[in-house]
Amino acid sequence: MKILISTLLLLVTAAFVSAQSGRNKPNETPTPTPATRSATGYIPTEAKLPTSLPTPTPKPKDDPDIITVDSALVPIPVSVTDASGRSVTNLKLADFELQIDGKPAEISELTRSDSPIRLAMIFDNSSSVMIAREFEKEAAVRFFKRVIRPGGDQAALFSLSDYTRLEQPLTRDVSLLTQAIRMFPEPKGATALLDGIVKVAEYLKAAEGRRVVVIVSDGEDTYSDIKTTLESVIKELQIANCQVYVVKTKEFENFKRTGLRGGNANIRSLTAERRMLELAAQTGGAVYSPIDEDEMNAAFSQISAELSQQYILSYYPDDDGKNTSDLRLISLSIKGKPNFTVRTRKGYYVGKRP
Repeated sequence: MKILISTLLLLVTAAFVSAQSGRNKPNETPTPTPATRSATGYIPTEAKLPTSLPTPTPKPKDDPDIITVDSALVPIPVSVTDASGRSVTNLKLADFELQIDGKPAEISELTRSDSPIRLAMIFDNSSSVMIAREFEKEAAVRFFKRVIRPGGDQAALFSLSDYTRLEQPLTRDVSLLTQAIRMFPEPKGATALLDGIVKVAEYLKAAEGRRVVVIVSDGEDTYSDIKTTLESVIKELQIANCQVYVVKTKEFENFKRTGLRGGNANIRSLTAERRMLELAAQTGGAVYSPIDEDEMNAAFSQISAELSQQYILSYYPDDDGKNTSDLRLISLSIKGKPNFTVRTRKGYYVGKRP
């Protein structure tokens, strides 16, 4: 009797354990294990994951073509000319007097223009630039050949109409830039100039070196977002530490039509003129308004020469990380040389330097 009871107890215990070990009914598919959430989405647990994520290849610190810019550094490109308009190239750090918001400020370092250039050209390819377009293309080709120094400098090319397109990313290969210019399609569409400048400033933010924007356009804007104002564009350029040069083509086109310098002083042309002057003045660049082939070539030659003769001042502000909406005004002069003309950026934004 005891043996029978013991046997029954064993059978009951085995059945209970079996019932607890799995709730699946016969022929029922087991419930899958929940997926694991990763930073890039859901990855099934049965998938084989890499033991570690690939590490980006670091840029070598001793690469002479790379300038590492401290996040707090405000680079101040400076062009200095004497009373006769000749470039002054023999100044020292002690010759410069910097003021920020009207108060004396210390310049940490002065370097010459041998630092690499990261240049982006915005080439207007809208329907408003039909007349001078072919010569502008050839002048731009000659400019790239002149300004891009072997080994260090890089340039990119953007076309502009009712949208902005990157035709050639930053490269040291002038032949690629030349090919991109000569393969432009026929001009068409409206001109979203301000939107295009913002896009180019964003593009150059990641580039190490002197950031330069060259605009080849009549300066008119007929298509940009209504929220994109001249003030907001200048702010983006200041934040990205970009210097703007303009080769304004309106006078060239008018001269081709009439044989006279100048043209109709309509509202659109006057607005374009003020727009181009302000972009250049606020960033330390310049505007050129050639009327013929010789002056067009001279404009590109002057930009190239100026970039090769600039001083680059380094300023480290003590207010980094504060209110990022605040504009700090820059004033720069040469001690004891009131007849010297100094051209540089007019300001920077606190805590907003890439």
